[in-house]
Amino acid sequence: MAGSAIRYAKPEASPILIVPYMWIGDFVRCHTVVRLLKARFPDRPIDILTTAMVAPLLNYMPGVRKGIAFDLPRKRIAIAQHRALAGRLRAEHYGDALIMPRTWKSALAPALAGIARRTGYVGEMRFGLINDLRFGEKALPRMVDRCAALALPKRTALPSQWPLPQLVVPRDAIAKWRTRAGLPANGRPAAVLAPGAVGPSKRWGGFSELARSLVQQGFAVWIVGGPDEKALAGEIVGGDSAATDIRDLTGRDLRNAVLALAAATVAVSNDSGLLHVAAALGTPSIGIFGPTSPWHWAPLNPLAGVVEAATQLPCRPCHKPTCALGHHRCMRDIHAATVTEAVQAAFGTGQHPSM
Repeated sequence: MAGSAIRYAKPEASPILIVPYMWIGDFVRCHTVVRLLKARFPDRPIDILTTAMVAPLLNYMPGVRKGIAFDLPRKRIAIAQHRALAGRLRAEHYGDALIMPRTWKSALAPALAGIARRTGYVGEMRFGLINDLRFGEKALPRMVDRCAALALPKRTALPSQWPLPQLVVPRDAIAKWRTRAGLPANGRPAAVLAPGAVGPSKRWGGFSELARSLVQQGFAVWIVGGPDEKALAGEIVGGDSAATDIRDLTGRDLRNAVLALAAATVAVSNDSGLLHVAAALGTPSIGIFGPTSPWHWAPLNPLAGVVEAATQLPCRPCHKPTCALGHHRCMRDIHAATVTEAVQAAFGTGQHPSM
């Protein structure tokens, strides 16, 4: 493979590159890998390949030296862009690359860069692109187990518990954000709602009712998400009369959601990336799960509450982005009162800590 010569004298001190999945939740989950590597190699810098969308998360990840931001096309190989990325990677003199995705093209730039050891699963017959091949990922049903196992030596037994992902936001950053957003720290508890998710089947339809219930209990309600959630946020905010109690904070900058979740008293989210962000920040978080299994996909960090339909449905979990049967009962059978009770259970009925 071109550029395969080792360019550093001490591989044991060379930087390590992590190539993660680029969805928000999987990117947060990747911090477990960072913590494992820092425990094994405390003196080696750790960088993470990132896209522009998820790059803001790196500002809050302890143990990461920097991100290598590069947006590659999702649906084509784009050899020229992979070569350009390889040039950037080659300049960093990485000794190891841990490649989480199982795709052929995810391993291409690290191989072109000549990174000496490229660890990953066989995937799409990646012989040559991956030279530290791992097998057995299909026996590991959870994403976190598959990713974290790559940070351990071959044939190492998996631990009973993984290091938890961590996101750390300085308190002064939260205070400055609140000032910029016009959200004074007035002692009122704040509930952050994340109504978005990848695929309509994972989106619960009761956020509007929940928001009004929480306002009645004295909460300020903030809605977070990306541009695709703007319409959902508009439905939840409703008329102008509710705007002072329910604020739409959706937008393109992920930092806005991170800071809102760090400032929150409680977060309520579908099974989505922002649930992982909230949990990694240590914010008490309620996760709403319909077509997906919490055991497979919930954050590794403990949640304040997991809400699922009370009725046992034979079709659940299906892990499908849309309901194949059309009834969507796994979400429709979850009532706003149930989620409100989960918030109350986290803090005690009527007892909410002040901000």
